[in-house]
Amino acid sequence: MLKSVNWKAIFKGFAWLFCLAGIVVLMSFISVKKKEVKVTKVEILIPGADNFIERDEIDAILKEGEGQLIGRSLANINTHQIENTIKSNPYIAFVKVYADMDGVISIEIKQRQPVLRILNAGGQDYYVDSKGLKMPMSPNFTANVLVATGNILEGFSGRVDTLLTPLAKDLYKTALYAKQDTLWDAQFEQIYVNDKKDIELVPRVGNQRIILGNADFIETKLSNLLAFYKQAMPMVGWNAYRTINLKYVNQIVAEKTDSTLVKKTSKPTFVFDSTAVVKKSVDSTIKSVIADEIRKATTEAANVKPVVPKDKPKQQAKPATEKTKVEKSTTQAKEKVKPVSTTKEKTDTKKNK
Repeated sequence: MLKSVNWKAIFKGFAWLFCLAGIVVLMSFISVKKKEVKVTKVEILIPGADNFIERDEIDAILKEGEGQLIGRSLANINTHQIENTIKSNPYIAFVKVYADMDGVISIEIKQRQPVLRILNAGGQDYYVDSKGLKMPMSPNFTANVLVATGNILEGFSGRVDTLLTPLAKDLYKTALYAKQDTLWDAQFEQIYVNDKKDIELVPRVGNQRIILGNADFIETKLSNLLAFYKQAMPMVGWNAYRTINLKYVNQIVAEKTDSTLVKKTSKPTFVFDSTAVVKKSVDSTIKSVIADEIRKATTEAANVKPVVPKDKPKQQAKPATEKTKVEKSTTQAKEKVKPVSTTKEKTDTKKNK
């Protein structure tokens, strides 16, 4: 009778029961302790160099939503409500709020990271973050990101929102890809959308228009552009081409600059208001960095040695015979003999004397 009882299951059930009882006792102890502990300090941590929001603004948000925290009992503070209050700020992507038994409330904040700035056809100016969400401009900080201008119809309502048009999504993909590559991040200065709704990349080095088209197969297109830079630019120079068309995945269509034109083709210029983009200076340091990258890649490709198949045996040099040695010594002796002047040259010398 006793053998049929599953004692292992019974012991496991009692163990779980004791653990649950212990957790209940511990939670009751913590709740009692919270009533006794009062808030002594509020720590706010905002990592990163982009300061879209300052500590003073977080303090103002806390005072407006929760009132004065220091001096209050921990039991009367709702950390989840504080998180939701701070998260309503459009520049904040993530918030974590927790408290310890010493009365210290810690608030960890992660800001949104913009990768693109859009100035649409209607004059609206806003950012697109790394998650593809629109966010407003900040009076405190201007992010150093690519600027997209031209025929862009993507509007902005003033609050965090998703991208709606395919063109805006392509602009975001292009900016995100360029941001992740050090060479393209240094080379591309601006994005322009022309009348045909094609994306054009404005380079820092060179006066040509780089027509990307859309963001489809962007990795292949920019790989083709890099190969074109390595092969063509060192031979003809950076300003030899007026346009470089990458719309077609399997080929590059480049149009040369007409040397007979008096007026040189220049980069498209754009007018911004006082809150618009602070122009990035095109200095020689950036140019040299890009040139060094391309030169380094070209040198590495040229220095690759051909691989000798292991199966094919190497041909051994034949030992030199005595006849070969004699011919070699005779040839060397002939090379050492100085040429003798002809009879005509001697006669001319006598006449001159």
